Amino acid sequence: MAGYLTVDDLEVASRRVLVRSDLNVPMEGGEITDDFRIRAALETIQELRRRRARVIVCSHLGRPVDRDPVFSMSPVTAHLAHLGGFACRQAPGVVGPGVERIVADMMPGEVVVLENTRFEPGETENDPNLAFEMSKLAELFVQDAFGSVHRAHASTVGVAERLRSAAGPLLVEELEGLGRLLETPARPYVVVLGGAKVSDKLGVIENLLPKVDSMLIGGGMCFTLLKAQGKEVGESLVEEDQVAAVASLLSGPDGEKICLPIDLAVADAFAEGAEHQVVPADGTPPGWRGLDIGPETAALFAEIVGGASSVFWNGPMGVFEWEPFRAGTQAVAEALAANQGYTAVGGGDSAAALALLGLEDQVSHLSTGGGAGLELLEGKELPGVAVLRKWADG
Repeated sequence: MAGYLTVDDLEVASRRVLVRSDLNVPMEGGEITDDFRIRAALETIQELRRRRARVIVCSHLGRPVDRDPVFSMSPVTAHLAHLGGFACRQAPGVVGPGVERIVADMMPGEVVVLENTRFEPGETENDPNLAFEMSKLAELFVQDAFGSVHRAHASTVGVAERLRSAAGPLLVEELEGLGRLLETPARPYVVVLGGAKVSDKLGVIENLLPKVDSMLIGGGMCFTLLKAQGKEVGESLVEEDQVAAVASLLSGPDGEKICLPIDLAVADAFAEGAEHQVVPADGTPPGWRGLDIGPETAALFAEIVGGASSVFWNGPMGVFEWEPFRAGTQAVAEALAANQGYTAVGGGDSAAALALLGLEDQVSHLSTGGGAGLELLEGKELPGVAVLRKWADG
């Protein structure tokens, strides 16, 4: 793809190749609960193995404080080996003599996984010393972690400044898949946003609103907008410091493109078994909170999504993990699956919802990245992609 090298441009046989993958998977009690990102990363690792590279994989996992063993990569490494059907060694750290010894002993086609990159305090600051030590492990670098390229970390930018670097197949697929929505998407172009906080997506709303035909907003974030309209939202999640900003958007030149819920599924507690009822969007009773869009809204959103030629969806419409509050998310997911146009989905919760409903293979592009996809569609430059360009002419 123009602007950077790809793996096809590299001679990798017998060479040590450091691959930045996104293996940041959800875990509970030491068990992986969703291996979508591991499965997505596997193709690139297998391709490098087929080409006889010595493959060194690095990734972060969660947000550990210091070197919390709960966030060790060991379960991920074991699962990667199981899925790929190859031996996979776990390094004792990210850098250091012990890691260097294991890497030095690698044979072509072998895979070593470094420990959690965030075990190193310099990772998130893009510490040059950490980046230098990581770069000493390899001769080439492949950036394949779309979910992390919006962060200027040592493992995403620092290493790529020091080693001849290329975009991996998954990264290229992500940039092309979401890139279709950046230039001239087929119309009508509809964006569906959900999830908990409007603050996480305010920049996306501001930047995409002039470009879309409709923007459907559900999930917890819709209540800040409903509050801005003066509607009673009870105990629903509201970011008070964002009310003025969203009020300005709603009253602005493109405000009429925003479609908010007309009814809600509300509960008297944040619990799966809580008493629940459907109420108009302007009538959440005191002490109750919205946990899903209502059936009329679900039907409206499904109709708009069904009639679109391009759709991007990020964020569930409610607490879909709980069956009583799944209907809104399910309606959007099924409308996407039935849509014959171009449909892209980003964000871990949206991907998890599709998987729960058995629809993950029914959309045009299922992204491994949440924040990175949103920033790409905002029009922001992604530092982990920008740094690759220095090698394009090398």
